[in-house]
Formats: sequence, C-alpha cells, structure tokens
Amino acid sequence: MPAMRTVFLQSPSVSVSPFSTPASNRVSVKFSVSCFSVASPVTLLNETVDKRPSERAEVRLGLPSKGRMATDTLDLLKDCQLSVRQINPRQYVAEIPQIPNLEVWYQRPTDIVKKLVSGDLDLGIVGLDIVNEYGQGDEDLILVHEALDYGDCRLSLAVPKYGIFESITSLKELAQMPQWTSERPLRVATGFTYLGPKFMKENGLKHVVFSTADGALEAAPAMGIADAIVDLVSSGTTLKENNLKEIDGGVILESQAVLVASKRSLIQRKGVLDITHEMLERLEAHLRAAGQFTVTANMRGNSAEEVAERVLSQPSLSGLQGPTISPVFCKRDGRVAADYYALVICVPKKALYKSVQQLRAIGGSGVLVSPLTYIFDEETPRWRQLLSNLGL
Repeated sequence: MPAMRTVFLQSPSVSVSPFSTPASNRVSVKFSVSCFSVASPVTLLNETVDKRPSERAEVRLGLPSKGRMATDTLDLLKDCQLSVRQINPRQYVAEIPQIPNLEVWYQRPTDIVKKLVSGDLDLGIVGLDIVNEYGQGDEDLILVHEALDYGDCRLSLAVPKYGIFESITSLKELAQMPQWTSERPLRVATGFTYLGPKFMKENGLKHVVFSTADGALEAAPAMGIADAIVDLVSSGTTLKENNLKEIDGGVILESQAVLVASKRSLIQRKGVLDITHEMLERLEAHLRAAGQFTVTANMRGNSAEEVAERVLSQPSLSGLQGPTISPVFCKRDGRVAADYYALVICVPKKALYKSVQQLRAIGGSGVLVSPLTYIFDEETPRWRQLLSNLGL
C-alpha cells in the first residue's frame, strides 16, 4: 500500500488558481488539510478490535447525543411509546422504562458505529452515511431498519459552476477532462475519507487526491485548496450560495436514519434479539401508520354484500385489505332492524378528500375521520428478513 502523505495548510494569504472566483468573492476560512491518494484511502478503524462480547448483562442502545438527529430520534421513540428517561442530564446514560434491561447511551454518531464494531454497544440509531463511512463494510454490522423516515440527505460530489467546470454536467465528463494527470490530479476536499476514495476508484477516476478539511468544505474550491468537494447535501441551498453544483452520477449515497445492530450481539448476548424484535415491531407499526387515516361512514343497504359491492366499485375505498362492514342496529316500531351499515377503511392522507367525496357519491353519510397511530402486521417483514440474515 502506498505511504500516506500529510500536509497542513493554514490560512493562505493569497490563492491563485484557474478554478478560483474573483478575489472579491473569496472567503477566509482556516483549514487543516491531510492529503492522500485515491489508491490508499484512510482507514479510520484500522486498529485491532477485540470482537468478543464483553461480560455485561444489560443491553446497550446508542443514540445521537446532540443536534437535529438527536431531537428527531427522541421524537420518533416517543411516538412509539418508547420515551427515553434521563435521570441526570449531565450523564450520558439513560433508560427506556418500557423495555427493562435496556441502557441508552448518548454518543456522537461516529462513536456509535465504532462502539458497535468493538462490542461496547449492541444497537444504535444513526445516519446510513455514518454507518457506511465508519463501519467500512464490517460484516458484523447489520441494518435492522434501513428507513426511519428522518435525517434525509445525500452524500454527493460537487464542483464549481465557473471556470473549466462550467460545462461539466456529469461524472463521466469530469473523468474525461484532460487536465487530470498524475502530476496534477483532481483535488477533492471531504470529511468522508473512506466513501469518497472508494467511489472514485469504483467509477474509474484514477488521478485523484483527497484532503480532509476542518471547516466549511464549500469554501475550499474558492480558496484554491480543492477543485471539488464530497459532502452531505440536503436541499442544495448551501452549494448554490457558494457557486457549486452537483453533477449527474455524482451521488455517492442516499442517507437517512437507520437502526443498526451488532450481529455478534444479536446472536450471542442474551436479550438483544428480543429487545430488537420489540423495537422493530413498534417502529414498523408507527411508521406504517404515518399519514394514514381511519374513515368511518354509515350507508343504507339491504345487505353487507350489497354495501361492499358499492364501496369496492370506487378505486380509493379499498383500504388495506378491503372495507370492514357491519350492521348498524336501531329500534323502529318496537322491533330491532338493520337498515344501515357502518363501513371502516384505511385511507392515505393524500387520498383523504377524494375518498370522502367517493363515499358521499355512493350514499355514505356521517363520515368520521381520525388519524392512525399504529398498524401492526401479522408479522413484521423486516423481522423475518433479520432472522434470515442471522441464519436463525
């Protein structure tokens, strides 16, 4: 493996580069830069790790300690009736009273992945980008739920809108630019020193040098420190404000919050699999119910079958598996009769008003609408997949 070179650059007074913006638009930012070639990506977890399960009885869940990801994670768990209780706000350990023998440890997202690998944590909730960057393909890491529906972003390659990149719109065009040679490689600033080089190598870009920068990566091209950047993008507004653009084929990874576990812990540590099952059931039930509504209405008819026929003739009224129809009993002239039938269906939010209109059109009245909190399947598909992946 080629040796790694490290160079430190601090606050250059003047940066002259064919890729720079006019001097009036330059931004003064302090960078600490470490350079390495695409052929020898930095390995952040290259120390020897003892992967034997540590001797402890409690199961440990790692959660982000601060920021938007931390807040959204706690909100999701609360919605699943898994409120985290922290007795001492100065401590990094907490509990979820609904799940005995589970400890919650607040950690930096990067440390959550590292401690899953080392065996100090059993479960964790982090972004997929962090799992892939710091897990680096470790076979012990297993995704339990890959789409928790928050923390959405993408890891993307971005280049300047100006200079020699003005007409570049795709990764293929970037790779074919004659400027990149072994003497003058494409310089890319990033904090993703594993995924960035791996992506470039897989896409055939040979003459590339990566640097890590402690600061606003978007300023690196304008300062002449880098030609391009690899960074997380949400809306893309920050890139546009810094005269940068994404290119076709330049998205390295689509990311969001995930529930990840140590395969070793799931198999060997008592209680981890059961706790994982409960958390997965609650998460799945809540996420499936998100944006769904229960619609109840009364409808006159001679039989449940006749009402069902009318309801199923409308495309928006089929529900999850079909409408639930039951008689509505009332007393008339001294006798009990069922002139009306009550129907219950599940409707997605985007189709709610259309469904109500269709119900009215076929004779529905007294329409009631209420949001759903949970939808529990007979068995969670992700649970079956997890057991299969574990060979259980």
